[in-house]
Amino acid sequence: MELNFFLIFATGLVPLVVGALWYGPLFNKAWMKEAEMTDEKISGANMGKIYGLALLFSMFLAIGLTPIVIHQLGVFSVLQVPGFDEPGSELNAYFTDFLTKYGTNFRTFKHGALHGFLTGIFIFLPILGTNALFERKSWKYIFINVGYWSLSALIMGGIISAWA
Repeated sequence: MELNFFLIFATGLVPLVVGALWYGPLFNKAWMKEAEMTDEKISGANMGKIYGLALLFSMFLAIGLTPIVIHQLGVFSVLQVPGFDEPGSELNAYFTDFLTKYGTNFRTFKHGALHGFLTGIFIFLPILGTNALFERKSWKYIFINVGYWSLSALIMGGIISAWA
């Protein structure tokens, strides 16, 4: 299984779209207050650089989410031994048969969304929460940011898993 770079790029756009809504009309005032952000700080930024790097980082996240939401990728790491990629070999036949039978199991938007959301709760919350606690930020700040990343990962995971 190879990485689909169009899928990675398209999925990487999700946090930008979700962020436009999340930090725009939905939570703009609350986030700005909790983050101690001002219009002056925002207007002085190089937005092209920020959005470009945000897209790159979101694409990294899409790559990282792929093995979390597509369970069949574990088979690739187990079977990376001599003979695996030789057509007609016993190992290649076993692998081909396995993918024919189970290659699309759990490949739904719903399943990927669940794993994306769980990633938000069990990975993003501890990381962002710990940083925010040491930065003396509020729980409101933590939940705004973790909510954004959890929703983004939910949608990204769903798209990655469903894209067959």
